[in-house]
Parts: sequence; C-alpha cells; structure tokens
Amino acid sequence: MNIEVRNYGKNDLPKMIEIWNEVVEEGVAFPQEETLSLKTGEQFFASQTYSAVAVDTATGNICGLYILHPNNVGRCGHICNASYAVSSESRGLHIGEKLVSDCLIQGKRLGFQILQFNAVVAVNLSARHLYERLGFMQLGTIPKGFRMKDGHYEDICPYYREL
Repeated sequence: MNIEVRNYGKNDLPKMIEIWNEVVEEGVAFPQEETLSLKTGEQFFASQTYSAVAVDTATGNICGLYILHPNNVGRCGHICNASYAVSSESRGLHIGEKLVSDCLIQGKRLGFQILQFNAVVAVNLSARHLYERLGFMQLGTIPKGFRMKDGHYEDICPYYREL
C-alpha cells in the first residue's frame, strides 16, 4: 500500500466524515460526542488551519485524516494541536505514523513551534507508543480525564513536541 498524505479537497469530505464519525462513535479517543453531517463536516474541516487525508495511491481510497489548528490564542498561539483518525479497516498499517509525520512538517511550515496533544487516553497504547517513537514527551497524567462511551473514566496523558 502506497500512502500519500495531502491537503483535503471537497470531494474527500464524505469519506472524511465517515472516518471521523467512526472514531467519535467508538467513544474511546475523541472528546466529541456529536457526529458530523455533510454540512457540519464541511464547516468543521474548513475551519481548521490545515486538514489532510491519507490516500492509497493505487486505489484512491481515503484511509485516514488529520486536522491541525492552534491549541490556544495570543501568547500561546505558537502551540498547535491535532487530531488523527484512521478507518478501522486500515488500522495497523502505519498510516497514523504517516499522518503524524506530515502534521509535524505542516505545523512547522505554518509557523507553529510546538505540537501539543491535550487528551491522549492512557489506554490508547498504540497512539502513545507512536507519539513516543516520534519524539513526543508526556507531560504527566490527568486522572479520570476522559469519559469513555460506556461511562467509566480513564486517565489522559498530555504530550508535546517542539517542531
């Protein structure tokens, strides 16, 4: 599988929304509880500083995406934040690594100095191992910071990396 990560286009929106909603509905990674419609999805992805898709160049299939935006404003506006989503059928194929690696490049290109993740769920070991392998540092642990879909709480681990 040859994966290209590129800026999204309007034709990508239906698949992006499908992948995003899949992660939201799983209820174990994103803080969002509301799924996106075509209208709200178009607004959501357009409102980001940068939105990208991972595409299998052989098939044209979109298998993942990320969003990149400021983590805060003003004196903290040089810190960005990102979210990543990979379709369930494409997980385990190192697509997340390609998304994060491209995001690091785009964040720096856009003038950000730090990429920070506010709420990596502690039990999301594949994401945590990926971030640590790519040089992110864990800032600590926030006990019971994330409410899982079934209602129980898990710790969250903020991470950061200088760009």
